[in-house]
Amino acid sequence: MMSSLTQSSTLSEWLDYILAQHHVEIDMGLSRITEVAKQLDVLTLPNSKVITVAGTNGKGSTCAMLESILLKAGYSVGVYSSPHLMRFNERIRINREFVFDEELLAVFQQIETAKGETSLSFFEYTTLAGLLVFQKQAPDVVILEVGLGGRLDATNILDSDISAVTSIGLDHQEYLGDTRESVGLEKIGVCRSNRLAIIGEPDVPEKVKQTLFERQVNAHFVGSDFSYQTQENVKMWDYLGQSTIKGIPVPQLPLPNAVTSIAIIEQAFPNIDQEIIKQGIASARVAGRLEQVLDKPLVLLDVGHNPQAARYLAERLKQYKGKKIHAICGMLKDKDISAVIKELENTIHHWNFIPLPTERTASVDELKSSLSSPNNMLEFESMADAWLKISKQVNNEDVVIVFGSFYTVAEFYKLDLDGRFSFLTNKG
Repeated sequence: MMSSLTQSSTLSEWLDYILAQHHVEIDMGLSRITEVAKQLDVLTLPNSKVITVAGTNGKGSTCAMLESILLKAGYSVGVYSSPHLMRFNERIRINREFVFDEELLAVFQQIETAKGETSLSFFEYTTLAGLLVFQKQAPDVVILEVGLGGRLDATNILDSDISAVTSIGLDHQEYLGDTRESVGLEKIGVCRSNRLAIIGEPDVPEKVKQTLFERQVNAHFVGSDFSYQTQENVKMWDYLGQSTIKGIPVPQLPLPNAVTSIAIIEQAFPNIDQEIIKQGIASARVAGRLEQVLDKPLVLLDVGHNPQAARYLAERLKQYKGKKIHAICGMLKDKDISAVIKELENTIHHWNFIPLPTERTASVDELKSSLSSPNNMLEFESMADAWLKISKQVNNEDVVIVFGSFYTVAEFYKLDLDGRFSFLTNKG
């Protein structure tokens, strides 16, 4: 297929080609990508400070808050994240600008030349693309969001200057193991000896802690090295670390991830002013993470898809006590569907289930079978069908939560209500 790709080939054609090249979608290991990275000379980014963020939940939020603080402090910042919601370009951004198609096509051609006969997975290929963009643009700071696990994730070919583990929970058990200890050991694979690591998980398995000490990682743990407390009015909180930062606005994003972000800043960028930190935390946003997109009715989007994320979502929805909460839910069949729905069943008053436009989708039957009671449940063939019906039935005082997968949120974006999601569909 390579011979059909030319200088005028589109990004879509390239992405189809890359997807078709490797027989396994998730193929963990660093030997293939390291070999190609050596050819491309991207095993280091000498002009950038590199932060690698791992964790079961909270990676994207932590990256966004770090990015927000650093940008307000005057640093240039590159972020590599996954998956994307609407356009591949979302995965690579510098100073909040998504990479242009032309830049991607140029680095894809570089990778194609360098890899020779080496077969790369989609994530390996796109990780190399991100590193090439960052190498060329040389931002002051590069933030890498781990895709899956840590130790064998493609992002781990770089020896980062700073690493973080936001949380340790059970997800992707077929790859990471079925205990929190085994998952944690995979996550801390991004941590390096004699380099800074911020551990935002409050309940770290003892074996994981021991391994960090044995590897002589400069690890700082939430609860012992840094912590936080909320103020009585619940709209402000205080960070307690080497220094105390009082009166931080409660963020739109999960508070524990804000704490982890500030711990990284405190240790690695100690000269950043406290007011800058407060502003950065308050203004940070992530598309699809408890994102409010409508006011009346209140519509929230959340990509959460595992029990830990569902538990957090249920906690956040408690603030709407007294209101009727409707859910539009679509999930992938390889997720712990019953555990996710169980976490939210007592919070949500009316369920609306949809299939997702992928072979990996859970069927509507699989979703509704996880409910202990089939009452207050409807099923639809698509997000468009569900929203058409629900939008006519809900009151302005009601709450609608769209959740269960990146695919679910992307399907809502595709409705493009009043053109409000154009930032994800426009070029550049």
